[in-house]
Amino acid sequence: MRHPSAHLARTLALLLPLALLAAGCGSERADTGSRPAGTGDRAREVAAAWDGSRAAEVWRAGYYPLADVVQLPEHAFRNDDDKRAYSAGSFVLKAELPSGTPEKGKVEWESGSSLSLPLMDAREAYDSVAAGGGDGPHLTVTAVRLGGTTLVTSRGPATVPAWLFTLDGYDTPLKRVALKPSALPGSPIEAVGEVPTDDLMQVERLVEVSGDGRSVTVLAGHGACDDGAAVDVLETSGSVVLSASVVGASDGDCTAQLVLQEVTGELKRKLGDRVLLDAFTGAPVAPRRVPTT
Repeated sequence: MRHPSAHLARTLALLLPLALLAAGCGSERADTGSRPAGTGDRAREVAAAWDGSRAAEVWRAGYYPLADVVQLPEHAFRNDDDKRAYSAGSFVLKAELPSGTPEKGKVEWESGSSLSLPLMDAREAYDSVAAGGGDGPHLTVTAVRLGGTTLVTSRGPATVPAWLFTLDGYDTPLKRVALKPSALPGSPIEAVGEVPTDDLMQVERLVEVSGDGRSVTVLAGHGACDDGAAVDVLETSGSVVLSASVVGASDGDCTAQLVLQEVTGELKRKLGDRVLLDAFTGAPVAPRRVPTT
């Protein structure tokens, strides 16, 4: 391996929190790029392990959000103070949190299928977005009620119960999905290893699946002395495997840092209920909170 690659791999774990912060403050979209031919073998191995497996059956029977479970009010945010308050979880509660929540809530898919799951109570939902208040910038919650919303899931768009938090100064509420995802199935294939290389990096997080299901945007990492991140897509009837890599890495000395970049991969057909997988880990790609900048 090139010296910069080893340096990047060694510093990956230490620099990931800083990189996530940088990605949240503004990231660049990139087209998917080409990869060394041999790395495609790993993607095919992952697809072969998952397609027709028990893990895939569990995935298709469960509820796995492929979008942020916190949905911001329309036109959020009014100003930088509100933006910073949300990012810091700075909320002030000036409303009663409802009690007596039903034990179950229902996911209803466009296909007509449904699934009943334990319902998160209002306190847990509030605590998941609010770290507390204070004298500094904060968002004020003036009302709380149980309602619903729609989001993209592993089985397509679905209507789900959500806690609606009315925020002072906003016409529409902040929504927090009131259901937890189903337990993830164990992967039928192990990760490549603990250390990524330029030729195969871990896909860090899922950002979004497009409304038509024909593209996926993820966060992928690269260093400071290269041409950026790329993600190749391998599609089968049962899965979509993403292989992340670094493009144009330099052979010279380079500062030790990890930059996370949004990369969008186009699909030949809708994602549907196919499993979205990371070639490096061999596991489903997890979603993340959407940046607020």
